[in-house]
Amino acid sequence: MSREQTASQPDIEAVVPDASLAGQRFGFRDHYEVGREKIREFARAVQNTHPAHQQEVDARKLGYEGVIAPPTFASVIGMSATRALLDTVLTEYDLSQVLQTDQVFEVFRPMLAGDRISTEIEIESIRQFGDNDFINVGFKLINQHREIAVQGTTTIVARRGVEIDPNIVDAVENISMHPRPATVAGIDTTDVLIRRTGPAPVAPPREFVPVHTTPEFDALVKGGELPVGAARLTRGDLANYAGVSGDPNPIHFSDRAAELAGLPTVVAHGLLTMGLAAQYLTDWLGDPTAIEKLAVRFSGFVPVPPTEAGEIQFSGKIKSIDTDRRAATVLLSGISEGRKLFGRAVAEIRLT
Repeated sequence: MSREQTASQPDIEAVVPDASLAGQRFGFRDHYEVGREKIREFARAVQNTHPAHQQEVDARKLGYEGVIAPPTFASVIGMSATRALLDTVLTEYDLSQVLQTDQVFEVFRPMLAGDRISTEIEIESIRQFGDNDFINVGFKLINQHREIAVQGTTTIVARRGVEIDPNIVDAVENISMHPRPATVAGIDTTDVLIRRTGPAPVAPPREFVPVHTTPEFDALVKGGELPVGAARLTRGDLANYAGVSGDPNPIHFSDRAAELAGLPTVVAHGLLTMGLAAQYLTDWLGDPTAIEKLAVRFSGFVPVPPTEAGEIQFSGKIKSIDTDRRAATVLLSGISEGRKLFGRAVAEIRLT
């Protein structure tokens, strides 16, 4: 949605931060245009190798006319939303003191190259525990046809009233990616959100869309185990993902920043490990659009030394089966150096 179109909407007003933010909704003034090359570079960054993420001819085999965005592509738009909230609404928190704990992506229609995505976000709740605030943010990504393509939630933990270590400030300023300029051509670049006061968009009931999976639904057994999988991450992979996703946290590419954060070495992004989990599922399913929902609670990390690759072992188990929809729920596990990466990871899938 363009700036001009958004400005004409009757249900919006300028964002004015106040003391009670829970329940407040916001939208981006501009739309996000999904580019084919952006899809390709993101797929490479999260090692999503299905050819439908690269070529139209392969996307057409799955029933889509444009290159298909990977299941966790929404994280690119979500990172912008989180930073906009911190810049404009949640200004009492510092980005260096924010930690993501949970992420949910629910895909109704895969995003395709050429889609124009408008973003709606809502601060669903803010819960205080000591000096920590647990902030739950819901989001809806709406395509040019006014269809909800992806919705979900992000939970972050932010520390209030804590003096930031000057060493960390120095590390962030000298190591991290350059921040956005305050103004461009005289326009305030923090002025990216508008408040929504009308009815919130509601996801419609799911339509039955054919999928093209390798395993067939009739072969599934409750409690059955998926084949074991593995992934490897190098420092180059982390630097690439940081740039592609727009994640500026230097703990993912600077030993000094990782040390100041109390980490043994540079660690992989949580959302990168989630993208790898999506590829693990796709390897088994044979169709990335068969993943309807992916929900992860982050609990561990993948250490990535300077000259060695970090390794992850993935596994999965069928938790339940829905005969009417030819669908299933899968419990996922990811382990690195004996450490569990996910407190809980669940996928909802459909099969042929």
